[in-house]
Amino acid sequence: MANVATAPAEGQILVSIEDMSMLKDIKKAISMVKGVGKITVPRRRLYSAYELSLRDLKEGRVTTHASVDDYFKKFGL
Repeated sequence: MANVATAPAEGQILVSIEDMSMLKDIKKAISMVKGVGKITVPRRRLYSAYELSLRDLKEGRVTTHASVDDYFKKFGL
């Protein structure tokens, strides 16, 4: 008896786009392909200033100074 592999009922494809100005045209072209059910474009998450600050702290992109005077001395003021 032969083993028969069946194709999945639904699949996904990931397309990376370098020029986002072409997104509308690319979505239109993909939607014309037979069998395409829906096209979704994930949105980038926008972080608040507080969340960005916490990320900077976690990744070590902060500096500390003993006083405001030391901070200004760093810039020669």
